[in-house]
This record gives sequence, C-alpha cells and structure tokens, in this order.
Amino acid sequence: MLTTHSAPVRDATERRRAHEAVPPSLDPATWEQILASVRKHHPSLNRVWFDQLVPRQLTNGVIQVLTQTVAQLNFCQSQCQHPFTTAAQQVTGRLVVVSFHCENIPKGGVFNDADAPQPLNPDYVFENFVTGPCNRLPHAASVAVADQPGKTYNPLFIHGGVGLGKTHLLQAVCQRVLEKWSEARILYLSCDSFINQFINSVESGDMNQFRYRYRNVDVLVIDDIHFLAGKDRTQEEFFHTFNTLYQSHKQIILSADAAPSEIPELEERLVSRFNWGLVARIEKPCFETRMAILQKKARLRGLTLPDDVVEYIALKVENNTRELEGAITKIQGMSLLTNGKIDLELAKAALGDTNSAEQRRVTIQQILDNVTKYYNVRLSDLQSKRRHKSIAFPRQVCMYLARRHTRFSLEEIGGYFGGRDHTTVLHAVRTISRDVEQDREIARQVGHIESQITGG
Repeated sequence: MLTTHSAPVRDATERRRAHEAVPPSLDPATWEQILASVRKHHPSLNRVWFDQLVPRQLTNGVIQVLTQTVAQLNFCQSQCQHPFTTAAQQVTGRLVVVSFHCENIPKGGVFNDADAPQPLNPDYVFENFVTGPCNRLPHAASVAVADQPGKTYNPLFIHGGVGLGKTHLLQAVCQRVLEKWSEARILYLSCDSFINQFINSVESGDMNQFRYRYRNVDVLVIDDIHFLAGKDRTQEEFFHTFNTLYQSHKQIILSADAAPSEIPELEERLVSRFNWGLVARIEKPCFETRMAILQKKARLRGLTLPDDVVEYIALKVENNTRELEGAITKIQGMSLLTNGKIDLELAKAALGDTNSAEQRRVTIQQILDNVTKYYNVRLSDLQSKRRHKSIAFPRQVCMYLARRHTRFSLEEIGGYFGGRDHTTVLHAVRTISRDVEQDREIARQVGHIESQITGG
C-alpha cells in the first residue's frame, strides 16, 4: 500500500516545491494603488513615464520594479526609493521594500571626469523639448549630431543665457546616442570639472592618465566652456584634446553663455576651432513658446493647467524655461496646501501677486488714464470700434497691462473696451508681449507706463 501511494505523494511534493520556487508576481491592482499613492503624496516627483514602470515580482519582502532606461533608473533610485517604499507598505500593510532595476543597461555609458556614471535627467529627451523660433536651429543640429555623431556638425557649439534649454539638448543627445549605440562611451562634465581635473593631474604628475581619459571617448560633452577664459595652460591642454578627438572623427559638443568670438581671453586658435562646426544660439522663448513649454512641463507631471493659468504664467515669467518650471511647482504646491483646484486665483496667490500692495492698487482705470495721457488719445476712442493704428496700438497696450497687472479675466477686460471678446484681448496680449521682446522702443514705452501705474 505504501508503494502504491508513494509516487503520487512525491509528485504532489515536487509540484508544490516548484510552485514555491517561482516568485509570486505583484497584483496589478496593488501596483496601481501604489502609483496612485505616490502621485498623491509626492506630486512634484510624478512623471508620465511612471506608467512604463513594470513591477516584476514580490520576493522576500522586496518588490522588484523595472525601468525602461538607465536615466529613469537613476531618477528612481535617487529620488523615488523612499516614497515608493512608503506607499507600498501603506497599500499592502506589509513591511516591504521597493527596488528599482533596468535590464537595458548599455555596455557603454555616460561618465563624468572621475569615470563614474553620470546620471541624466529622464525628462531631458528630444521628445520633451519644445521648439520655437528661439531654439529651432540648436534643436535640429542636436538631433542631427545624435543621429550621426562625428559626421554632421563637429563641434556643435550651443550658446545662450541661463535656463534656456542648453542642458536639456546636451543630455538629449547623450541619451539618443546611447539608444542607437549602446557601446558608445560618452564623457559629459562641466568645464569647471575639466579644469580641476587638469590641475590635479599636473600636481600629481599623472598627465598620461588624464589625456587617455579625455582622448579615448566617442563623444565629449563639456558644459560652460566659457570658463576656460584666461586659463592659458588649461586652454593649451584642451586644444590638443580637441585636435585628437576631431581628427579621430569623435563628436565634440560644447555649451557656453556666449558665442566663441565673444568669450574674453579665449585663445584665437580655440575660437577658430569652435567655429569649425556649427555655432547655434538659444534665445529667450517668445510668448507662444512659453505657453507650449508650460503645457509640456505640466503634462510630464500629469498635471492639467487651465488655459488662463497658462497664459498668466507665460506673461508673468519671461526669462527662461527653468523659471517656468518653478512656477508650475509653486502652483502645484499651493493647490495641495490649500486642497483647492488650480485656477487663475490660486496661480496668482502662488506666484505672489496677492501679496503685493502695488499689484492690488492697480486698476483698469489707472491703466486707461496713463495710456491715454502717454499716447494722447481719448478714452472714447479706445472704447470705440476704430481700428486705425494710432488707436488700435494704445488699446492693445491697455489690454496687455490690464492682463498683466489686474486680476480680471480676458472677458472682463474686453468688456472695458467696447465689449470685445476674449480672443481679441488674447491677441492683443500676445502681440504686445512679442513687441516688447523684439522692439526696444516699444519695450521702453510700455516700461515707462508700467512704472507710472505701479509707482515703480
């Protein structure tokens, strides 16, 4: 009898052991709850690509989660480990830990001056870069370089002010190159790092290793190259590094705050070589581009901004993309703090308008009084249907200033000017915003009127 039953018993035991050897997969509904918790309690971390994260298994109290790219892995490991673990423990009621992994790790990579992996921002890819008249050339050149490194524009020199997208393009090139050539070795660092590494190598007598590190890469990316100015020995070393890479058809990408010829104390031979490829300038984004950037940045965070809020931020924040992103963060934080929906009132409170006594004192009547006086027109003309430029332009200035300095909606502003609809007001706001950016005389006129109405 024992012999008769021993085979089925062994089979059942083996099946149970085999079943136990397979780590249980995480229930999709549980993972969705974890994601929802992170997005609710840590909105500034939220990214659209969180939907691409794949929970593989729950083993020994560890939830293993796969990312699609190394950049996503670096972001999750550096910023998301604790929030995801806390959310997982709250949802499951168990003492579990979330661990991030990536199966698509390239054989090459992006490194810094110490040959350590250089973390890249997963948001800084070409798909997330908003193009406009201010940046179309550097964007197109960066895409071309990423698709054919060392063969199109070499070197690629991108210059412009702070926060206009230079870093975004540099990192987008790095990520695209690694997607296409997983074994590519990319050295990406700041000019300060290059200078410090050079000084340390001179002092330690280890120049051979320094030269090998910088001259045996597929792509060399250096940010803020203008810091080479006035440093003769470092310029000498970089000159030879540049020549070695260029002659080997390796890609060189540089960024700076000015064009090569405008960097003081930069050797003429370096200026000449920086001009061998393509020099592309990034300028301040125009009003329409700022609106598009805001919409894109909000979508990346899974955030929906009403049109009037987008228009308001684009009017208020004119300097750079970084400040636009900061404005979104402030508004998002305010909405969580007050548990209120995002609207124009909340946006103005978040960006400080309601705290300004000068802002509160500004009325449309003040604007009308100052504009009619400055341009020597009558109030009745501004509120009439007349479209002559001598009337239409001051009217547009009034609408622009009313939108900028009061809390009235587009429709309400239009009501002060003969019942014009909101599209007319929006057109006026965009027109004057663009004119202020492109015409110094108009900027001076509008600035003078603004100083009168705000007391500045």
